[in-house]
Amino acid sequence: MAQPAPTREDAPAAPGAEGRTRYADDLYTWAQEQVALLRAGRVDALDLDNIAEELSDVGASEYHRLQSAIEVVLLHMLKWDHQPERRTRSWALSIAEHRDRALIQLRKSPGLKSSLDEVRHDSFRLGRLRAAREMRRALKALPAECPYSWDEILNRPFAFEPDR
Repeated sequence: MAQPAPTREDAPAAPGAEGRTRYADDLYTWAQEQVALLRAGRVDALDLDNIAEELSDVGASEYHRLQSAIEVVLLHMLKWDHQPERRTRSWALSIAEHRDRALIQLRKSPGLKSSLDEVRHDSFRLGRLRAAREMRRALKALPAECPYSWDEILNRPFAFEPDR
């Protein structure tokens, strides 16, 4: 019978790691030790497998931050367009805030620009589900595909002027 694939927690200690913290035991201390080894030029003593996993996780986290911000923008855009009678200043401000979050993320991680189509698609799928739930509408009442271009997502004006 096949053995399960090893996890990061199962990984053996890096060569020459006697007396060092294991990745699975204390992530913070492990990371500090890896930084010290890098700065000292002790590449041979690094826990390369776990470092590679952590770097991969950082990339995924950066993607998720952008996707999450765009999801909120799209959620409120859908609500704005499909419930005009319920528009609020809060929705307009949430759109502005999350646009800024997305732009900051793109500035800090410009490599994410190569994933914008995927971000838009993933964000819309989740934003659409949230919008349908919050508006108490059938999912089929909302567009199946994102009706907004990147320019609209990032620049369409949303000024709130309540009826008096």
